[in-house]
Amino acid sequence: MSINFSKAEEEVLRHWREIDAFQTQLRLTQDQPRFTFYDRPPFGLPHYGHLLASTIKDIIPRYWSMKDYHYEIDKKLGLSARDAAKSMGIEKYNAECRSIVMTYSAEWRHTIERLGRWIDFDNDYKVGMFKQLFDNGDAYRAYQIMPYSTALCTPLSHMESKQNEKMTQDPAILVSFPVLGVGGKEDTSFVIYTTTPWTRPSNLLIAVHPDFEYLEILDEKTCHRYILLESGLSILYKDLKKARYTVICKITVITATYIEADEGTGLVHQAPAFGQEDYDAAVAAGFISPSRLPPCPVDEAGRFTSEVPDYAGQHVKTADKAITKDLRSTSRLLVESQVSHVDKFCWRSDTQLIRRAVSSWFIRVTDSIPEMLENLEKTTWVSQFVKERRFANWVSNAHDWNVSRNRYWGTPIPLWVSNDYEEVVGVGSVEELKRLSGFEGSLDDIHRDKVDGITIPSKKGKGVLRRVDEIFDCWLFYIGLFPADFIAEGLDQTRGWFYTLTVLGNKLFKTLPFKNVIVNGIVLAEDGKKMSKSLKNYPDPALILDQYGSGALRLYLINSPVVRAESMRFKESGVKEIVARVLLSLWNSYRQDFIVQTSFKGSSGLENFMDRWILADCQSLLRFVEEEMRGYRLYTVVPRLLQVIDNLTNWYIRFNRKRLQGTAGLGFDDTTAALNTLLQVLFTLIRALAPFIPFLTEHIYQLLRLQLAPATVDLPDARSVHFLPFPTVQEALFDAVIERRVAAMQRVIQLGRAARERRNISLKTPLLSLVVIADAQSLADVDSLAAYIREELNVRDVVLTEDEARYGIRFEARVHWPSLGKKLKKDVQLVLNELWSAV
Repeated sequence: MSINFSKAEEEVLRHWREIDAFQTQLRLTQDQPRFTFYDRPPFGLPHYGHLLASTIKDIIPRYWSMKDYHYEIDKKLGLSARDAAKSMGIEKYNAECRSIVMTYSAEWRHTIERLGRWIDFDNDYKVGMFKQLFDNGDAYRAYQIMPYSTALCTPLSHMESKQNEKMTQDPAILVSFPVLGVGGKEDTSFVIYTTTPWTRPSNLLIAVHPDFEYLEILDEKTCHRYILLESGLSILYKDLKKARYTVICKITVITATYIEADEGTGLVHQAPAFGQEDYDAAVAAGFISPSRLPPCPVDEAGRFTSEVPDYAGQHVKTADKAITKDLRSTSRLLVESQVSHVDKFCWRSDTQLIRRAVSSWFIRVTDSIPEMLENLEKTTWVSQFVKERRFANWVSNAHDWNVSRNRYWGTPIPLWVSNDYEEVVGVGSVEELKRLSGFEGSLDDIHRDKVDGITIPSKKGKGVLRRVDEIFDCWLFYIGLFPADFIAEGLDQTRGWFYTLTVLGNKLFKTLPFKNVIVNGIVLAEDGKKMSKSLKNYPDPALILDQYGSGALRLYLINSPVVRAESMRFKESGVKEIVARVLLSLWNSYRQDFIVQTSFKGSSGLENFMDRWILADCQSLLRFVEEEMRGYRLYTVVPRLLQVIDNLTNWYIRFNRKRLQGTAGLGFDDTTAALNTLLQVLFTLIRALAPFIPFLTEHIYQLLRLQLAPATVDLPDARSVHFLPFPTVQEALFDAVIERRVAAMQRVIQLGRAARERRNISLKTPLLSLVVIADAQSLADVDSLAAYIREELNVRDVVLTEDEARYGIRFEARVHWPSLGKKLKKDVQLVLNELWSAV
């Protein structure tokens, strides 16, 4: 009875649809305690990182549902779409966005269902809480220098700007600025170092440090005087290229203490519209007002405006070359080079970010940092390292959160303001908006094209209030079912979703909105590089699902370091190996003819040693799974599950085949006991495995339930294995002694097989004896099962001894450098010295 796992899964999907499995499960557990987890909106089309996270998010709720909990998903599926031409108009543009969202949504629904995940796609929440934050004084409008994406025409938050950092090259130049004003000399210039020539047209000031001592030097070749720090001389006289330049604006000097003595020349040109330090220094000196935006000759797309006619219409980064060329032609370019450095890129468009003065709406964060860190200690993370180092460090250095975006598709910020912004009304619901505005039409959709035309009468005689132009940052979420028992996402979300939930929960509820966190690592291509569609360095997930089935993919992903926040290299061969080593083994353990023709009558008196062992092994598994699942340690659970599958298929069935077939000569009762034991173990295993491989366990259950006595599944609804409770631990079946003895036997057999393999001696070749050297307890354990060892290893005799010297046994210590170095780093040598001295 062969099986095509992918086709079997399609049959299971049809069965689930017929019985409305997910909703039925929810109804069956509706009176049970709640188990809640938050699910964030995905971005783009499904990839292996999404499938890994979805697998984790499916396993945990399935398990707790089988433990008699009713799980609820507080999810937000508002997928973000790509930017389109402004010329379309908001209404047409948003219509196009809706179409894109529907395309992504359909693809996600198909892939997630195919993965076996149960999730309610038809009840996504779109409720805002900004009004509460605004009413509490935790939301405010301000002018700040923010990371800015010229590709998206919008500012980003500080956390978003750090999601895509990489090496890049930028110009690095020295420019001279003539000293003007009182005492100024035409042959004397300030020397400025900059890596952003494009900010030159926006220069308003030059800043020097009030405590530094500057040099005025005379260059003998040019007879020109330069003012700079002594540390800047090495830059000035390195590959100097002479050029000509005409100053077109007056430069004023101010003082600023942020200047570093070991960076550049000690003088910094000031472009307040494009740098936070520049902005702060200019405000402190009284040159610009903090109540309005500083002069900015760059439009929302990062292009120079007509205020800079020489470069009008050029993108600022493109204009670097033209500006540098003009500086060279006017003899103001002293040094020209390139610098390699890490810079921030837009996480959506992958274009280099600039910093730009914008008007934005912020949520206060810095005042809550101590409280957030205190509340963080009350949560459990897998892995703990991510919590204590990566996430705690990120929270410690948090900025106020810019939650506004200058885009057209997204959730509008629900604030209606007067023209002078002195009257601001926060709206908390559609009903409230209708009441305040008098709007009487249908308002099922609250995107900009639907609500921007709605006005609210002013209560202060300021005419009508109009909604602010901005929409929300896509990371601003509704927290409804508070707090979540569990959340899970990738390592990158320490700066994204985990962080935003922490901010919102702390502001709204004075605690963190989640209790347990699983952080998964990054799924890389087989070559160790980031998965890339352009490089085609990974197999299509849809093809993997179709060829091997979701069960193999799920087990492969979660039986890897990636579930404890480490990276993994995806190998199709690994998925294939799971099929052969695990899924086929489990399926073959059921498909035996002697099982299919048997009816399970419940366990009888257990006399056989191996029957008692496999049942005890199952109970140890159940106890272990319960303990580890309470700690959300999937990385320990899955290996143990696979071990029990191996024990069943490659040890119990292999060693008891004749008993199961009724050819062992031990009578009908013994065969019946063996068959009942096997069915009991299978029924236990498929329930324990159901959260992890929902399709195959369902497929086996639908066949197995026909052989089960009605009392075995006496439940209100037993049409699915996922409606059954997780197996209860039966203390009477535990037997630590038997488990220890079989473990000793397995170790001897494995070593014996390995010894034969090393010497190329087939198992068909009988050997005179096998010598086992161990301690007295281990020898006693091996001796109790020596008959199995003799038969399995094809040896005439098993010799047991504690005498190491007689057989020339010696021990040596060998260091596995990669593992030891990773853990001990600089202390490796110290430990190694001690290790050798102890041998």
